[in-house]
Amino acid sequence: MIYFNSFLICGLICMIGQLILDNTKLTPGHITALFVVIGAALDTFNIYDKIVLWAGGGAMVPITSFGHLLIHGALAGAKEFGVSGLLLGMFNLTASGITSAIIIAFFLSLIFKPRS
Repeated sequence: MIYFNSFLICGLICMIGQLILDNTKLTPGHITALFVVIGAALDTFNIYDKIVLWAGGGAMVPITSFGHLLIHGALAGAKEFGVSGLLLGMFNLTASGITSAIIIAFFLSLIFKPRS
């Protein structure tokens, strides 16, 4: 059942993004930022954790999970180190994802050539 829930949540998030892209004048960058903020807002009220428990990886794959990790890390860092822990916590949880994105983008830029 977890696979079905995962597929359902991830598909729903992607469908909402596609509907917004098709029916508004928002760009993909705007939609990405919107989803990060939505994920952060849901985590602020402890809703996103419940979605992750119900859907598993389907809630951790979309960009909304990046906002969830930012707020989750910031709150954990603030609890441990105070105000200075806000930034430390954010980077602690998201460092692996950001690092892998930079490394993969670098290697892909070596392989592919841009169109003129």
